[in-house]
Amino acid sequence: MAIPGILYFIIFKYLPMGGVIIAFQDFHPFSGFLGSKWVGLKHFERLVTDMDFWMLLRNTLMLSVFQLVFAFPAPIIIAIMLNEIRKEAFKRSIQTIIYIPHFMSWVVVVSMFFIIFESERSLLQSLLSSYGVDNFTIMMSEKLFRPMYILQVIWRDTGWGTIIYLAALSAISPELYEAARMDGASRIRQIWHVTLPGIRSTIVILFLLKLSDILETSFEHVYVLVNSLNREVAEVFDTYVYRVGIESGQLSYATSVGLFKGLIGLLLVVMANRIAKKLGEEGLY
Repeated sequence: MAIPGILYFIIFKYLPMGGVIIAFQDFHPFSGFLGSKWVGLKHFERLVTDMDFWMLLRNTLMLSVFQLVFAFPAPIIIAIMLNEIRKEAFKRSIQTIIYIPHFMSWVVVVSMFFIIFESERSLLQSLLSSYGVDNFTIMMSEKLFRPMYILQVIWRDTGWGTIIYLAALSAISPELYEAARMDGASRIRQIWHVTLPGIRSTIVILFLLKLSDILETSFEHVYVLVNSLNREVAEVFDTYVYRVGIESGQLSYATSVGLFKGLIGLLLVVMANRIAKKLGEEGLY
């Protein structure tokens, strides 16, 4: 059963790592790896001196931080709420409903939000028009881009993220809740003193994994949202790599950007794992 997963990581994760060599070359496809000129850290120097670097770093970090603050706790909260439901049929129905958005592509999700918020006949625009408010853009607004992005992430992925936490909650001994009730603990106190400590190790591990992706954003999601009006707040490293690597053909430079992202993620995971170990948690390794 593990073979498909192992093959996936070998083919799509480990074998392509050999291609990072072109980050240190002026790579030309017809010259190949051996025939291309070595340039050392030239492309990395270009990256940190590029006028767009700080914009890309700011935009990527802000989206990642907002996800950690708002999107990361959402599955925990929903899982705890579902765990408190005693009617199994109702609980399973809610679970099924909130899982569905995860199976939609970002193109479909963004299209749905566009129909609801942006089009002239959208629900929101029609409601505003009935109150005499002029139509205005939401999906293309710089100020509203980040809230809209986080809202879409929460709506699509929160339900799916509850699966791991519900599994962790099921491993908590019912005797702990019984002891808490005998001591007079309310439901809120039971959640605070029994439920959250019971899933703390799971939360820490998933948080460490999330930190490794601090410079990773969903390319497809951002790509369908970014446009000329919101580029200053929407352009991130992933879309930048596509633009300079695929559209402009600067393969070596695009690879150096990707390698930079990976190294930053690795450093963050190592540091966060050490901190977790010192705080008495299991960590990733």
